[in-house]
Amino acid sequence: MNLASLLLFLPACFALNMAPGPNNLLSVRNATAYGFRTSCLAGAGRLAAFALMIALASAGLAVVLQASELLFYGIKILGAAYLLYLAYQLWSADTQAAAEKNTAPLGLAALARQEFLVAIGNPKAILIFTAFLPQFVDPTAPVPGQFLVLGALFLLLEWIAISAYAYMGLHMRRWFAEPRGKKIFNRCCAALLSAAASVLLLARRA
Repeated sequence: MNLASLLLFLPACFALNMAPGPNNLLSVRNATAYGFRTSCLAGAGRLAAFALMIALASAGLAVVLQASELLFYGIKILGAAYLLYLAYQLWSADTQAAAEKNTAPLGLAALARQEFLVAIGNPKAILIFTAFLPQFVDPTAPVPGQFLVLGALFLLLEWIAISAYAYMGLHMRRWFAEPRGKKIFNRCCAALLSAAASVLLLARRA
């Protein structure tokens, strides 16, 4: 991997990191509900899922997953089902009761697990690591080391994206401080998650 490839990789990669999606939507929602720091720390679950995918791509095991129609569609259906489950929870949440009872928020581990499950259940993310990253790998040089460098840069840029979306959510918390505002925001998030699930179900393998 030469410097020219690296200079092409960084902006293209950051565009993928910053693209709106279910995980970035979760960062906004978590920051709105629990604060900037908690949202950023919960993003570690997403990074763990992506690190696992990068390791699979580096080992060549993800190619098997991409080639297997049964595994691909199984992951796609599970991922879409989980997004719909999250959408239902947000849509049906009783924000008025939550405000009155001042219930304790979800723990950090639960939020990180949520981020992990959304990321690992999205086959599009797997295809990014099997189709996007290899374009910047020089086959004449040792591949594992190059994947390590590219993967580390991807995760760093993803962390920046997590922080950026959490920062947006932090300001949205001020706008949606009232129960009515929370309800509108939750239902908008639910609609977007449902749309993401629909797109996921309609996605075809590359």
